[in-house]
Amino acid sequence: MATRLELPALGNSMEEGTITRWFKAEGEEVQKGEALYEVMTDKVNMEVESPTSGTLRKILADADATVPVNAPVAILGAPDEDISALLGGPPPEASPVPNSVEDGAEDRRLPTLMPSLRDAGDAPGRVFASPRARRYADECGVDITLLAGRGTGVDGRVVEADVVAFYEEQQAQRKAQRVSPLAARVAAAHGVPVAEVPGSGPRGKVTHEDVRRVVQPELVAVEALQAAPLLSVPAEEEATVIKLTGMRKMVADAVARSAQTAPHVTLTLAADMGEATRFRQQVLPAIEKTHGVRVSFTDIIAKAAARTLQDQPYLNSTLNGSEITLHKRVHLGVAVSLGTEGLIVPVVKDAQAKSLGEFSAALKGLVAKAKEGKLASDEVTGGTFSLTNLGTFGITQFNPIINPPQAAILGVCAIQDTIVPVDGQPQVRPMMNLCLSFDHRVTDGAPAAAFLARLKEILEQPYLMFA
Repeated sequence: MATRLELPALGNSMEEGTITRWFKAEGEEVQKGEALYEVMTDKVNMEVESPTSGTLRKILADADATVPVNAPVAILGAPDEDISALLGGPPPEASPVPNSVEDGAEDRRLPTLMPSLRDAGDAPGRVFASPRARRYADECGVDITLLAGRGTGVDGRVVEADVVAFYEEQQAQRKAQRVSPLAARVAAAHGVPVAEVPGSGPRGKVTHEDVRRVVQPELVAVEALQAAPLLSVPAEEEATVIKLTGMRKMVADAVARSAQTAPHVTLTLAADMGEATRFRQQVLPAIEKTHGVRVSFTDIIAKAAARTLQDQPYLNSTLNGSEITLHKRVHLGVAVSLGTEGLIVPVVKDAQAKSLGEFSAALKGLVAKAKEGKLASDEVTGGTFSLTNLGTFGITQFNPIINPPQAAILGVCAIQDTIVPVDGQPQVRPMMNLCLSFDHRVTDGAPAAAFLARLKEILEQPYLMFA
């Protein structure tokens, strides 16, 4: 029996996905569990397996198409099976017409995929409708067969008023489906009727930027003016123009949104990494033997941060609308570079409960999957705090951008030999800057400074992380 495949929700926050490529062409056989297509979400690229075996009869969402969760993307079935009903068209001539529209409920939930009107006439077995109703349905692109059993005219005949009511119902459902949760919250906070906001997202979806244009039109106009080039730049024959797409665009959108909405404050404090270096050398053999990984400075710093966050809950929090959630468990995200494609932040869940060896093994496993593009959706979501390390590039100070809805992010810099006073005498010590960016809406300078001071203390006395 033919099956219509829908785009699955690959995470709790996923609303839509972009089909990046199909591994099978129409007419090819597909086995259950075989990778059928690849989808890109705002977090990760994932291969979607076929839930059943059969022939790929029809691709409903081509490569590069962005579709909402639960939208049909393909039809699987036998090679010679009739799939017209699954395509949304009228049933075969021999098939009885249902007395209700229950069978068409899925198409009504997704009005953009409804077929255009096919004039069925008033022949037996077809929808009994007035000419005016058919004409209006044709103008609105409403499939009049979906009104079977809903006519209010004489003998159940579908009249123009029925088509008008059905069309308005579809428009309302379409509008409700095409509003992102963030846009809905922003609109509600400013008292803006979301139905009056024109959407600029995929298929007219209303984004938070659309609401912002209504709430702050003057600010948006100024930003547009600032972004406009003042002078035309002559074209260079050797210049390369790269379109901002895929993961690079997602990263660009995310950091721009964070920088525009969260008031960032960055504090920097230097830590002496001499004891941490000795500690690493001492635990390396045992952890390598028991967990098969070599502990890095990133592992030690991240584990120390997880311990410190237990004493500073506002740094281990998330902000959603007007609510701050203080998390008891530390789900620590670590930024991983994917080269020119951008970056991704896999999350080590329950970092506070893991041993140093367990944390190191978990993080290295996630990093390997990130570089192979095989991270699952739940491995890049749910973070409560993030860490980014640019120390390997010799960076000594920077302002990391917060990963919303998290409240803070720790930037780790290079360890450098530096002359510092020790007991009144100048000494060369391996010093490292810690740069903490926090959302000033969530917390203030004093708790953030206390976090850095305690983190510095633990790194300079590493065994404190186990106290």
